[in-house]
Amino acid sequence: MTPFTFEEIQIKDSTIYFCSFIKFEPNKHFEHLSEEEISKVEGFRSDSRKMEYVATRVLKHSVFGEKRIEYSEIGAPYIKETGFISISHTHNMVAIGVNPNYKIGLDLETPRDNVLEVASKFLSEEEKTIFNILNKLEVTKIWSAKEALYKLAGRKKIHFKTELLLKKHSGDVWQGLIINPNHSISAKLNIFEHRGIIVSINNEQVCIQK
Repeated sequence: MTPFTFEEIQIKDSTIYFCSFIKFEPNKHFEHLSEEEISKVEGFRSDSRKMEYVATRVLKHSVFGEKRIEYSEIGAPYIKETGFISISHTHNMVAIGVNPNYKIGLDLETPRDNVLEVASKFLSEEEKTIFNILNKLEVTKIWSAKEALYKLAGRKKIHFKTELLLKKHSGDVWQGLIINPNHSISAKLNIFEHRGIIVSINNEQVCIQK
């Protein structure tokens, strides 16, 4: 019996491909990995990290076949001739978001009890007044949304508390703002639950503001 379960969800013109998995032996699925990827997996100490990495390649293979996941200079993943992609993983689940027309940021988060303890590190002063910061699920959504914004920012070394900002728009759609040195980027994000996992992804092309 396969340890993998595949699903997909459509968010406007983006498709999110999910792969849920139970515990498995990563080396039994190396046929979906390149020699370089196999070497990388064998260097991981954590079994969970090995399974996440292999499961992502198994999912990639189910969607894109033999095409490889490559990475830009800032570590953003891409697959040649497939439009724009974003990859995320959490406990026993990985996902690849795909959009043919514009850049996307995808994040998966499992609600954790300790998220309230670290919330002050990524919540702005305004966000503390407009969100329920005592609710574990709400704060997990904020963290997930900011992770999605981070992937849209196009740079590293971002201060989540002051440079990635959120407001509620309507229902499951939130408004995000990325503060970059020379410009800002606004993005509307869909925030929803899937099998107990929080999923965040921008549902339209980002808007650059000078």
